[in-house]
Amino acid sequence: MTQQDIERGKKNAIISYITIFGVIIAYFLNNEEHKKSAFASFHIRQSLGLWLTFWALGYIIGSFDSWLVTSGFYLFFSVLFIYGFSSAITEKTQKVPLVGDLYQKIFANLGR
Repeated sequence: MTQQDIERGKKNAIISYITIFGVIIAYFLNNEEHKKSAFASFHIRQSLGLWLTFWALGYIIGSFDSWLVTSGFYLFFSVLFIYGFSSAITEKTQKVPLVGDLYQKIFANLGR
């Protein structure tokens, strides 16, 4: 990844972490003809994985009747989102801990 590619995709990478709709918007913005960026694609894959995991596990965790379980869940995902978002802002391609490799494998075709 070149510095020019990072600069071109930084806006889309940041947008992708802002709600699930941000992922969709960033995906379509990144697929424009001359604006495709590997940096943005990397962060779109990371944030899509985080959002889908958040919704899937949130559905399961929501059935628990314990504030301790649900607050731990929200804290865990808050840390992961902040890590990914700060990585996009600082122009780095650091994978989200624990699940980043999995997201890159599952969504490998996204943004290519």
